[in-house]
Amino acid sequence: MAVSVVINTLNEAKNLPCALKSIHGWADEIVVVDMHSDDDTVQIAKKHGARVFTHPRTDYVEPARNFAISKATGDWILILDADEELPPALRDRLLEFTHQTEITHVRVPRKNIIFNRWIEHSRWWPDYNIRFFKPGAVTWDDAIHSIPLTRGAGFDLPAKEDLAIIHHHYQSISQYLDRHNRYTDQLIKPFIETNYQFHWPDLITKPTHEFLSRYFAGEGYKDGLHGLALALLQATTELVIYLKLWEHQGFKPQQLEIDQVEQSLSQSSKDLTWWLANYYQKQGNLAKTIWRKLKLKLM
Repeated sequence: MAVSVVINTLNEAKNLPCALKSIHGWADEIVVVDMHSDDDTVQIAKKHGARVFTHPRTDYVEPARNFAISKATGDWILILDADEELPPALRDRLLEFTHQTEITHVRVPRKNIIFNRWIEHSRWWPDYNIRFFKPGAVTWDDAIHSIPLTRGAGFDLPAKEDLAIIHHHYQSISQYLDRHNRYTDQLIKPFIETNYQFHWPDLITKPTHEFLSRYFAGEGYKDGLHGLALALLQATTELVIYLKLWEHQGFKPQQLEIDQVEQSLSQSSKDLTWWLANYYQKQGNLAKTIWRKLKLKLM
């Protein structure tokens, strides 16, 4: 059974060699769909024997992904980003599926390296993605971060480090903020399409929920400073989404009183206190658990 690896690229000369090296001798075919890169991406791809196609530039990968998949000729297809690599154990495990008839697609865990550290919590692990499948079994919508449609029976690999795609994700704050600006332009579209009306409390409640979800529910605190920084950055992304929605709706003024803002902030404080009580309870710290729960009653 032949395996095709599909990679979408845009100015990936720095990352692409590592991705290609990780599949050297494993893939029967490499398909690179480039979005008119300004660097040596195309030359690097051709040097490694890839079949190279072009696609108009987009701000995110989904619109070009189905096009790239259509160019693959293998019996199985692996989707690999240019900033990812396949470890040996995962390569061997995926090949086992090519000899099976009942499985049509495989969900693979992904090990995200962000700011030079593997993020093991914060809702970044195991970060399952459908990446290995038979032609026709998986299709993506053009919307950003869309969940693919699948046909047939799927299989989830165990959430083990050696069976995870290695993703060299955000490597700098500037890179994060650059993508953050582009992605939030797309992430407001569903709100626009459903005629969601911006209301000022969104600027407090939505980022707060995202922070608490990442840092406490996702146990981001176990990732140390990285977990705190990423929870704050993701909260900022939520803030910018709603600010851009406000901008789209013409920066319409909304009357608000200080006591209304205080009430909204107070609710966020209650949410934080609840999560802290939950955290201390898990740690077995009875005194702090009681104090936090008492504070909730007094608020």
